[in-house]
Amino acid sequence: MVGNEWINGYLEAILDSGAATVSEDHQRPAAASPKKDRGGHHFDPGHFNPTKYFVEEVVSGVDEHDLHRTWIKVVATRDSRERSARLENMCWRIWHLARKKKQMEWEDFQRKAKHRWEQEQGRKDATEDLPEDLSEGERGDTIGEMAQCETPRLKLQRNFSDIIQVWSDENKAKRLYIVLISLHGLVRGENMELGRDSDTGGQVKYVVELARALSMMPGVYRVDLFTRQISSPEVDWSYGEPTEMLTSGSYEADGTGESAGAYIIRIPCGPRNEYLRKELLWPHIPEFVDGALAHILNMSSVLGEQIGGGCPVWPYVIHGHYADAGDCAALLSGALNVPMVLTGHSLGRNKLEQLIKQGRQSKEDINATYKIMRRIEAEELSLDAAELVITSTKQEIEEQWGLYDGFNVKLEKVLRARNRKGVNCHGRYMPRMVEHELRDKNHTISNCMVIPPGMDFSNVVDQEDTAEADGDQVMRFFTNPHKPMILALSRPDPKKNITTLVRAFGESRPLRELANLTLIMGNRDDIDEMSSGNASVLTTVLKLIDKYDLYGLVAYPKHHKQSDVPEIYRLAAKTKGVFINPALVEPFGLTLIEALNNGLLVDPHDQKAIADALLKLLADKNLWHECRKNGWQNIHLFSWPEHCRTYLTRVAACRIRHPQWQMDTPTGDMVIEESLGDSLKDVQESSLMLSIDGEKYSISSLRDKETEKADPEVQDQVKHILNKIKRQMPEAKGADNSEKQPDNLANSVNKYPLIRKRQKLFVIAIDCYNDQGGPDRRVVEVIQEIFKAVRSDSEMSKNSGFAFSTAMSISETLELMKSGNIQAKDFDALICSSGSEMYYPGFQQCSEEDGKFCADPDFAKHIEYRWGHDGVKRTIEKLMNSQVGQGDDRSENSSRVVELDSQSTNDHCVSFLMKDPTKAKHVDDLRQKLRMRGLRCHLMYCRNSKRLQVIPLLASRSQALRYLFVRWGLNIANMYVIAGAKGDTDHEELLSGSHKTVIMKGIVEKGSEELLRTAGNYQREDTVPGESPLIVHTSVGIKSEEIMKALKEASKASGM
Repeated sequence: MVGNEWINGYLEAILDSGAATVSEDHQRPAAASPKKDRGGHHFDPGHFNPTKYFVEEVVSGVDEHDLHRTWIKVVATRDSRERSARLENMCWRIWHLARKKKQMEWEDFQRKAKHRWEQEQGRKDATEDLPEDLSEGERGDTIGEMAQCETPRLKLQRNFSDIIQVWSDENKAKRLYIVLISLHGLVRGENMELGRDSDTGGQVKYVVELARALSMMPGVYRVDLFTRQISSPEVDWSYGEPTEMLTSGSYEADGTGESAGAYIIRIPCGPRNEYLRKELLWPHIPEFVDGALAHILNMSSVLGEQIGGGCPVWPYVIHGHYADAGDCAALLSGALNVPMVLTGHSLGRNKLEQLIKQGRQSKEDINATYKIMRRIEAEELSLDAAELVITSTKQEIEEQWGLYDGFNVKLEKVLRARNRKGVNCHGRYMPRMVEHELRDKNHTISNCMVIPPGMDFSNVVDQEDTAEADGDQVMRFFTNPHKPMILALSRPDPKKNITTLVRAFGESRPLRELANLTLIMGNRDDIDEMSSGNASVLTTVLKLIDKYDLYGLVAYPKHHKQSDVPEIYRLAAKTKGVFINPALVEPFGLTLIEALNNGLLVDPHDQKAIADALLKLLADKNLWHECRKNGWQNIHLFSWPEHCRTYLTRVAACRIRHPQWQMDTPTGDMVIEESLGDSLKDVQESSLMLSIDGEKYSISSLRDKETEKADPEVQDQVKHILNKIKRQMPEAKGADNSEKQPDNLANSVNKYPLIRKRQKLFVIAIDCYNDQGGPDRRVVEVIQEIFKAVRSDSEMSKNSGFAFSTAMSISETLELMKSGNIQAKDFDALICSSGSEMYYPGFQQCSEEDGKFCADPDFAKHIEYRWGHDGVKRTIEKLMNSQVGQGDDRSENSSRVVELDSQSTNDHCVSFLMKDPTKAKHVDDLRQKLRMRGLRCHLMYCRNSKRLQVIPLLASRSQALRYLFVRWGLNIANMYVIAGAKGDTDHEELLSGSHKTVIMKGIVEKGSEELLRTAGNYQREDTVPGESPLIVHTSVGIKSEEIMKALKEASKASGM
């Protein structure tokens, strides 16, 4: 231990003190006046115990629970030599822990410093790129200006009175459809199992009550709360019900509320028979999104028939709660082109900071346990897509969201000022954090605070007006139940800090003599069956009760119903007690509102301050009555009606978007009487299917076979249509003419895309390129073998179509097909430029007079949101071609890393040639820098890492499939995505979802995935399910038989 003198000194003091000092008690003479050390600990110089001092100071400093157990063993050891060995071992453990903590703190400091520098550099780059067309006065729109010199209470009252005038009964004619998402935990309307586990807490109660409250607001017709369907023996059967009605809504009385009200909609995703904690749900989010999208499309159609005059009623807003639901909401918002709102509840970066400060786990261990990096990326994506972020405190905005790449307070002020003046921001955007402005009745600007959560106060009544409270489940614990009650209500989560409260109570004799302590720590059956974190907290609480001999003074019931909570609060009020929330992190706890939000603020880390504050409130009856009076005056400022009025007003101020199509979409009878060329092609495709003995079906035989089995009415319809088709077909005059029919068919132009009639779609997404980034010849072979496989099976090919999804431009794609004698019109859709362009070969509105293809204009408009083509191009060139940390001081002679690829660049795709791939930055690194500059987009390396392509935020190859679902009604569950084992950096996005995936082994030898993520980020298993019946693999090689075998296996799958 040479070189560690402080350890030597403490160790000698411990060994010299002997075992006798360990049992020394805390009693001191009554007249003694103990001094305090620098840490606030009491000690008497005459009775200084170095062993106790060392353990308390050093062990508490590293927060390592294992050391306490080791210390107990040391105390129990009688052999002096063994005891010395144990003490030395313990000292070394402490020293290593302390050194590890210091190292982690230094690394954390460096990481924060680098992040702050990058954020500031990003802000400077963004403001430099924006033209100087704002005056100094216009740039002065700061957050400080919003903070008027008035008390929070007056400010809140003024703002809420303004909001009532903004959203009122006059909006009842709107009839809005609102979607809320809360993915994890156990969600149901009644008998919520709050506290059962760390995923079923206050958020569950909040979202259910929000759904109910919104459905009762004027102008809101229906509210759907999406959550995961769980059909597991581990949980109650009610969590497996697809639909649960919460309330019938505000339209029930007028007879127009057939589908009105609030509903819980449970969407299956992941293993159907398992209840997964939220950290394990990430790979299954795309499947949840696809299921939610199917429900929304169906419900929009139903509501359109009921209240929309036959036009779909799209969601007014999609609101995600927590990171996982934010990820879902971002994808759904992009697929539907409707506004998204986010409520974070608790944030990943803030939790990461807290865990690193504790020093008990490295960043790698934290990430492995909590999937924290995947969570943070979901929150960043939510910031990219959100129109509005609901926050509850200013601290949440500045100190928590301020940690994120996608939010910069200073840049947000600049961009907001430009937006107000109608000045172009060149694609840069920062989400609003609801520190917003509202207009009062005189149309003047009034600054509004953050939106605090709402609460249902229907159970809150004056104590004098209530009957005698029945609290046997709590009172049975107390020796003297008439003493004032200290009430704490939370999950047994380490961050809720319950153990500090128990220590404060146990070590304060006046507090123990004056009051009882009630701990409502969720519901439990067996501590051994709980999660490790919750079980550890409960075990520690029970040990502390035993340590301080608090039997008869502390209540800790095992079970309670949600309906019992008001009764428990009334018990506390009846005994003139107090409520305490000692949580270390609480953005805006519902328990604070339930406790009327009045009292004293204390540092949750300061045990003595907690005890002193409790004593002050309990002993000073005048202060107690004053807090109670203030609570009654302020409570309804936090009611659900007030919250919903504020919420709806802010959402109404967003840029409302919904799907709008320029191209005509056939409906009803138009489908039957459409161009006969479409029907001709369908029947001709059927006639090309070969029977087992090699004979071809003719139109006549097809007609005969179809009509033999049909009802007379159906026979007439079939004959009528087939006869019309037959009249349009050229008469066969020999083998030569019959062979030419497919060619004539290939040249026909359809009035509507054939994809709208498909029941199945085979999407070929093979990212196979040569060393120069050009398409490999094997792609053509794969296409031909897939065609052969599908068309060889009559059942598989029935009403089926094909799509080709690639990073190549349309010109390169057509050239590839021409090289393999493949007709472009063999495909119903071509998804080009990494998902930024959509083409329908053979569709007249997507064909120019000279035969060239035109991209789908509706898709182009659909993905336009937050796209800044020129800003992205300039920023990428600057970031990639500049030396790290050197800004624009790059030498003229230094080589360029990227160069614009003008041939592959279009209005919605900026493509760069990689001149020096060895200097390529990872996708997550580039995305971070773009976010810091206010640019929201989707970027990927493709074509064997020889191209870097940047496309709009709402564009991607996976989102293009959802667009086909929304636009043409082809359900994603009926799509088959055929991909290689490797591919472009967006390859992972194509694999998961409700579609079937066939992975062809041995086709793609090299992809671009090594440039996707830097070390320490989340991994592939956080985005793609490890085992899923929806994902199948072929054997090595390109054979139609193997492809068909895999397709049939995938067709049998219907989820996990």
